[in-house]
Amino acid sequence: MSFHPNDIARRSRVAGLLLLATFVWLGSAFFRTQVSRHDAFALQSRNNRLREVPLPAPRGIIYDRHQRVIAESVPGYTVLLTIERSRGVTRAGLEDSLRATLRRLGEIIPYDSTQIEGAVRRYQRDPARPVVVMPDADFAVVSVLEERVGDFPGLVVQAAPKRYYPDGPVVGALVGYTGEISESELGSPEYQGYKAGQQIGKSGLEREYEDVLRGREGMSFIEVDARGRVVRREGVRPDLQPEAAPPLKTNIDLELQRFMYAQFEGDTSLSGGAIAIDPRTGGVLALHSNPTYDPNKFIGGIANDEYAVLRDDPRRPLHNKVIQGRYPPASTFKLVVSAIGMERGVVDLDTHMPIPCTGGMWVGNRYFRCWDRRGHGNVTLRGAIAKSCDVYFYQLGARLGIDAMLESGVRVGMGERTGIDLPNEQRPIWPADLRYFNEKYGARGWTRQSVVTNLSIGQGENTQTVANMARMYAALATDGATPKLEIVARAPERTPAFRLSPEQLQQLRLAMLDVVSSRGTAGLSAIRGINVAGKTGTAQTGRAGERDHAWFVGFAPAEDPQVVVALFIEHGEHGSDAARYASRIIEAYLKRPTAPVPVTEEGN
Repeated sequence: MSFHPNDIARRSRVAGLLLLATFVWLGSAFFRTQVSRHDAFALQSRNNRLREVPLPAPRGIIYDRHQRVIAESVPGYTVLLTIERSRGVTRAGLEDSLRATLRRLGEIIPYDSTQIEGAVRRYQRDPARPVVVMPDADFAVVSVLEERVGDFPGLVVQAAPKRYYPDGPVVGALVGYTGEISESELGSPEYQGYKAGQQIGKSGLEREYEDVLRGREGMSFIEVDARGRVVRREGVRPDLQPEAAPPLKTNIDLELQRFMYAQFEGDTSLSGGAIAIDPRTGGVLALHSNPTYDPNKFIGGIANDEYAVLRDDPRRPLHNKVIQGRYPPASTFKLVVSAIGMERGVVDLDTHMPIPCTGGMWVGNRYFRCWDRRGHGNVTLRGAIAKSCDVYFYQLGARLGIDAMLESGVRVGMGERTGIDLPNEQRPIWPADLRYFNEKYGARGWTRQSVVTNLSIGQGENTQTVANMARMYAALATDGATPKLEIVARAPERTPAFRLSPEQLQQLRLAMLDVVSSRGTAGLSAIRGINVAGKTGTAQTGRAGERDHAWFVGFAPAEDPQVVVALFIEHGEHGSDAARYASRIIEAYLKRPTAPVPVTEEGN
């Protein structure tokens, strides 16, 4: 078959044009790739071969009022693993590969199935980040891994700060602990911007001041091949250094904190809590809940068996009894009732009641006993406080009436949190009005007489935290205003509470002085050279066969109060026992070689 020369020429021109167009298209693509989009493709190439490895920031140091360390960050090690990626491998396949690698890792270091699944969950939360295999590896494990790093191409061992509490269990209830952020927390607005595998404050000061203590995470870089295997670890790109958080200074007196801990730890059977505060500012000097725990055990993840022991202990070591426990305040509440009676003009320190104490009295058709079956006779308010006479306060409660009692209790803050800067503080139970009783018992299931009789001695529908009782007594120790409790010095706040004159407040302090004397229920707890004003309490639990709780709340020196101590012992039975421990704490604070440092707005 032959072609006309014109056809050949035409076809040649078409082929030439097609060839020219092809070269123009290839040239433009080349120009676009090499010139106009060079930076973008270069960045993509670099990102394909570089992996970001997070560098945790040191958390802020927590100091006591004398610059002694409560919590700090010390050198540690973190083990991470980059995931090998192969074309066509599904997400499930990558997870199976990760499990297989971790099982091989468990053949050379202690690494169980629980830890494996924890690592897989971290990967599921954020597949783009290297998986945290061990957030807190000890030196022995690191040494083994460094020797076998060639067997695990994606393994990265890096230095990382870890939290450390030099005093361990001494500060457990106060400082809390840190732990790995959970999946639920990652989804919370409170932790927006956090990543899987990061450490956060879980309780105590660590949680309350997480936004202050966390610091800013840095970044290092490693070079990987197309499958994600590490080919170069050093010098790939300059690191972005982490920024340590600023220090956090508290009002805590670590020496007093240690002494308070020793009082409970000396008797391992004691379960309860204590708090010491500066009544003038509300600064918390010491706080302990017993039994406690060692927060260092939580760093890097606590072992399941160790956590089970803490969780299942009937004495609840993870429960902060100072701010979360709610207990009948018993006779420590009689000072609040006395203050309410004095401010309403119902009684003064020399007032007698019509019925003398013979060991009990009838209220309606029910006989209410006094704690002393022998009776206290015809006492004044001052004597009733010193001897803790129930019969006197039954009659004082009746004179006040339930409406006045409830209204005044609400006003002074018996149903309010203290505002202490610790998470999960419980609100005390104090009825706002009579509707509480109607809803709880039904309109005909209670009487005004019985309710006010119980409330007048700190029983019944009245349960308080140890912290709130300390706040009430801080008001009685100063000008009648309750302070906001502060572990970290912020801006001291005082709320008007008791409407008492300076003379009336002084009268109540004189009555409380009698308690800690030979005339009162805490006479054996008197301190030579220091006037202690306070009140014991023995609270009924309401459950048959259980021993009563023991309370003491007091302050000293009575003439110029510098410290308030509230101490509670679960099933301690006698308030006088609680007074003995509390007076030792007061003495330890006031009789030290160095004078107490006052709390100011700057925390100095």
